[in-house]
Amino acid sequence: MPKLRGEAFWRETLRSAHYVVAPMVDQSELAWRLLSRRHGAQLCYTPMLHAQVFLRDANYRRENLYDEACPEDRPLIVQFCANDPEVFVQAALLAQDYCDAIDLNLGCPQMIAKRGHYGAFLQEEWDLLQRMILLANEKLSVPITCKIRVFPDIDKTVKYAQMLEKAGCQLLTVHGRTKEQKGPLAGVASWEHIQAVRKAVNIPVFANGNIQCLSDVEECIRKTGVHGVMSAEGNLHNPALFEGRNPLVWEMAEEYLEIVRKHPCPLSYVRAHLFKLWHHTLQVYHQLREELAKVKTLEGIADVNRELKLRCQEEIANQKEGEKPKEGLPFFHWICQPYIRPGPKERCRENGDSGTEKGVRGKRALEEEEDGNSELLSKNKQKKKLRNPNKSFDPSLKPKYAKCDQCGNPKGTKCVFNMCRGCCKKRAFKEVADCPGHGLLFKTKYEKSLSWQHSQRGIQTPEISQGGDAEVGETAVLKEAGGS
Repeated sequence: MPKLRGEAFWRETLRSAHYVVAPMVDQSELAWRLLSRRHGAQLCYTPMLHAQVFLRDANYRRENLYDEACPEDRPLIVQFCANDPEVFVQAALLAQDYCDAIDLNLGCPQMIAKRGHYGAFLQEEWDLLQRMILLANEKLSVPITCKIRVFPDIDKTVKYAQMLEKAGCQLLTVHGRTKEQKGPLAGVASWEHIQAVRKAVNIPVFANGNIQCLSDVEECIRKTGVHGVMSAEGNLHNPALFEGRNPLVWEMAEEYLEIVRKHPCPLSYVRAHLFKLWHHTLQVYHQLREELAKVKTLEGIADVNRELKLRCQEEIANQKEGEKPKEGLPFFHWICQPYIRPGPKERCRENGDSGTEKGVRGKRALEEEEDGNSELLSKNKQKKKLRNPNKSFDPSLKPKYAKCDQCGNPKGTKCVFNMCRGCCKKRAFKEVADCPGHGLLFKTKYEKSLSWQHSQRGIQTPEISQGGDAEVGETAVLKEAGGS
């Protein structure tokens, strides 16, 4: 059967999906996808998977995709981050039988993506992206899609989208923010950029950004003309968003926990989901927030969920007629509703800071420190500073490590080859050499094995056989030494 493309792919394979759950690291796992599908989601993405790790690690493949294969979980798109065409395609080939399309992540703006050189930090490397998509489009039996962020300039964003389409991308998700718009500086996503891309390409387009409720979805489709709308934060705080409902939080939490019992996932994922669902309530019951953070079993999490439910039911029973939600919320805190991320000034006030620039804390401050552009300290570094007032976080004062001649990782200080342990082990084995600095004794073990073998031959057979037997014996000894 020929591979469907563009509109036909969206219409037939994706079943004309309008309501889409975004790929979210550690948050769009199978249990959450199934919950979202029960409540209106028509298409889901897996969490972002690292192509290099997926290719080399069978456990990673099994835990993140193979064990999660489920007939109810379709249509499904698997998302990868990658920066090498061959690695990306080889990983996609291992995943294509478990999904309906492969997505290339070109939208992640986080510091880890900058360090790993993937996500939104590839958006200037058009030649590389063309080669990745062309190869994937040629080799894969399922379509290739892309999720991007916009450039500040609309014309450049349009040319970017057209380049991806020409290379073979069959569906484009456009997040209407630049890679600099994140965390407390996220701001409002530009639907104008999304609309311009939709008009300029002939493949289906999904919009991402500014989606907190179903009316936002409908307005986005009307204003931009996109085929579908993707939600991340909005979905996490209200999995019934695409149904247009605002259910009681404990209803969604109990249903999610029931699914997790059938389709287990790491406890950290479950805890993170309940922190999102109960976000507004946990601002009221701080002690239960601490308990949820400390609990170490699924049943323990369920107990905290029951306690939160009881507290809310008591509040409802004692509620006065005509009482309105507090803290400016549209609904009472026990109802699923959007969380509006505070800007820098609001975040400072929440943390009890003065509101000046020095009060800005969190991930962005940490990222700026690592870039050497800020003197701000993250919360973790502030704690370290309290424990050790003389500790310095000045990047220029960090010790400089000598690099491995082979891969660039820090080399062993006593390595005879000037390499890290991994590279040293490969070279020492290949050359049958010793490296005392890394405790690798291939040569010594080989010589001892030969000595022992010759002594055994002297005892058992005084005459050594002619031909290739001696060579085979030495090879076996070398393998034995390498495996020990």
